[in-house]
Amino acid sequence: MKYLTLPLLIILSVMTPAYADETAQQKHIELLSNELEQLKLQMQEMNSRTEALADQQQAIESTTDGTENKDMDSAVSIWGYGEINYNRPTNDSSQTQMDLRRAVIGFGYSLDEDTSFHSEFEIEHAVSSAEDVGEVAVEQFYIDHSLSLDVNMKAGLFLIPMGFLNETHEPTRYYGVERNFVETAIIPTSWREGGIGIYGSSRQGIAWDIGITTGFDLGKWDPASSEGQESPLGSIHQELSFANARDLSMYLALNYRGIPGWVAGASVFTGKASQGSPTASLAADARVTLWDAHTRWTPGKFDLSALYAMGTISDTANLNATFAGNPTLIPHEFWGGYLQGAYRYSFGKARTLAPFVRYERYNTGSDYADLPAGLSVAALPTETVWTSGISFYLNPNLVFKADYQNFSEDSDRNRYNLGMGLEF
Repeated sequence: MKYLTLPLLIILSVMTPAYADETAQQKHIELLSNELEQLKLQMQEMNSRTEALADQQQAIESTTDGTENKDMDSAVSIWGYGEINYNRPTNDSSQTQMDLRRAVIGFGYSLDEDTSFHSEFEIEHAVSSAEDVGEVAVEQFYIDHSLSLDVNMKAGLFLIPMGFLNETHEPTRYYGVERNFVETAIIPTSWREGGIGIYGSSRQGIAWDIGITTGFDLGKWDPASSEGQESPLGSIHQELSFANARDLSMYLALNYRGIPGWVAGASVFTGKASQGSPTASLAADARVTLWDAHTRWTPGKFDLSALYAMGTISDTANLNATFAGNPTLIPHEFWGGYLQGAYRYSFGKARTLAPFVRYERYNTGSDYADLPAGLSVAALPTETVWTSGISFYLNPNLVFKADYQNFSEDSDRNRYNLGMGLEF
């Protein structure tokens, strides 16, 4: 525009009447110059607006073809898993049931290159209402932040790193229609707490996880219910639902993965459990401690694993004395362990057949605190379960299962099981 100014002034000067005096001509030229400057400013403003409109149009077009949303799409992640189980007792076929055991949807979002959000929402038994036994629960809800290349921090509601199944319990990840009893009755899978943790790994193959979380609440113990015999800790976990948090807990997990195909590890969780509850005031110093040791070896097509877990609840004598006469007192000790072997034969397009056998023993009340004469209770019998069956993987994310379970103590629980599980 500046290169056009001088020619325009010359032309306008020529067009000025000849009879105008020099002073009038000078004023006229100055007026024209000011007008041209204003025109230049207006043209610059119009050019700026044109460029802005062009940028907006480009943004609209890129959104239409999906390129602009690429970063947002890559930041969002959705996953899930579920299973349908069929159980047919051998001694009473009238108790046969088929159940959408659980359906879980997970949602994650990458907040930035170092921070991400993770959540899982679970529906059990297909329907949840005041008249139905189904349940809707938030299984996980936490933030994960990278502190360095090998160290991360997590905060929120997350799964406790213990055993094999508690953190990784999708039906495609374990053998058998039902989850094993040790990691159900002793380790109450899927067990989560609210808190903060730090985890990482070393170049030597050692993975570690340590944190402070909420814990168990003995005030929730119901001596009139059999729930405590089915899973002592499962009956008093809080799931971060109005969780009493006066007494916090700590956990530590270590795993060695330095040799390909082999993992060995152990973990411990401990914390006071009275939580200041009036119900548990007679057990003010009660402490829950649970630990496990586990190993897994996958040489070639074989998959071999073993796990042992033990839990204790201390200082329960006075509280148990008030529960005398009820069917379920608080155990001082409970334990369980299993050995499992599978053979994975792959064929076709990612199809796999995996026959397996599992032997497990567990006791949810192997010892009770001493009580006054006449109030003591005997230890519960140790249950032994043999599970044998086969899993057919149509692909790594879809499995069909069949097995048979034999119980040594309670043979009424002997059953055939069929199941379908998927993960995406």
